[in-house]
Amino acid sequence: MRWKRAAGRGLLAGAVLLAAYAGCGAPSLSGDDERGPMTLATAGDLTEYLGPLLDGWNRTHPGEEVTLVELPDSADETRAQMITELRSGSERFDVLNIDVAWTSEFAAAGWITPLNRDDFPLKSFLAPVVDTATFGGELYAVPYVTNAGLLYYRKDVLDREGEEPPRTWAELERQARTIAPEYGLEGYAGQFLPYEGLTANAVEVVRSAGGSFLDDEGTRVTVDSAAAAKGLTFLVDGVRDGWIPREALTYKEEESRLAFQHGELLFLRNWPYVHGLAGAPGSEVAGKFGTVPLPGLDGPGTSVLGGSNLAVSSHSRHPDSAADLIAYLTSEPVQRRVLTDGSLPPVRAGLYADPELVREHPYLPALRESVLAAEPRPKSARYDQVSLAVQAVVHDALALRQTPEDAVARLGRELARIADAG
Repeated sequence: MRWKRAAGRGLLAGAVLLAAYAGCGAPSLSGDDERGPMTLATAGDLTEYLGPLLDGWNRTHPGEEVTLVELPDSADETRAQMITELRSGSERFDVLNIDVAWTSEFAAAGWITPLNRDDFPLKSFLAPVVDTATFGGELYAVPYVTNAGLLYYRKDVLDREGEEPPRTWAELERQARTIAPEYGLEGYAGQFLPYEGLTANAVEVVRSAGGSFLDDEGTRVTVDSAAAAKGLTFLVDGVRDGWIPREALTYKEEESRLAFQHGELLFLRNWPYVHGLAGAPGSEVAGKFGTVPLPGLDGPGTSVLGGSNLAVSSHSRHPDSAADLIAYLTSEPVQRRVLTDGSLPPVRAGLYADPELVREHPYLPALRESVLAAEPRPKSARYDQVSLAVQAVVHDALALRQTPEDAVARLGRELARIADAG
């Protein structure tokens, strides 16, 4: 695949990257005792790009080499292993590549240390991503990669019908209900298995309808509202009426991606990584699909802001080296390679307007639009429990075991108990 070939070229570019990094404004140091070898803990590096980036650092930082520790691909398992180490006071991890939704939880628990805003070029980042790295008014991490949901659609089918891709839920429903069956396709799918992906999908429809789950501080429950019920109704009606296949209730990212890539769906909600895989040689939809921002109730919808942040463990033996490594990984030349070699959306705003990158990654304009309009998942020091409650209740509604109105009322009660327990 393209990204594996590109990752193999990483070693050749190391000197160029580090020359550019030398002027990027690395954090100030507090003493030699704060410097030394490190580990970077991350979920599995599926595109095999991260090793070459770290090789570039290691060649010019003798005595501060970084070792990559790859945890399971599953976000839930990665989080569990990180927390086990952090709770024990282990010094095993220095830099943590954490899901943006974990920042508040890790900061509130004292597992990651505050960072100096002036040490990082935050104004060069896409504005919404910086908020995911803060808690209680302090910077606890630095944005590394971002993500926002996109709507993938069969461009060949809509072109044949003389239709534009949908901008509202009503347009999406009509096309999924009437056009998809004519071509032997299912209408629409997202990630509806009860796991973190379902939380993301649920937040998107609730936000797109004008609702929310918690207030901005994560202390007041707001989900029991007509707007939240309206957002959930969009998905529940799709399952009940058949333009969302029941099989989609078992989909995570990869299952849904494969269904679209195998030519089974007219529409798919998924992350930007799908673009390269669905467009690769051998894909049944290569050259036949397009991407647009997610539709909403009355116009463009609201995506969940995904991605990951880099944080320094509170137990790190060498926090100055760890902060320098974060500055390196978020510098402009390295962020460029995060996209070209890793197929991951960078946090540097300027890269989204680079003509060469847009030619190679045509979804970038739509992704930038989606990121700028995106909202984070609910901020909470007990985010894991919040997410589990959302998953369980929303899946029950999609399985038609309770109405959307009853679901948001139940979820309101469950989130209130979680908030009270905190």
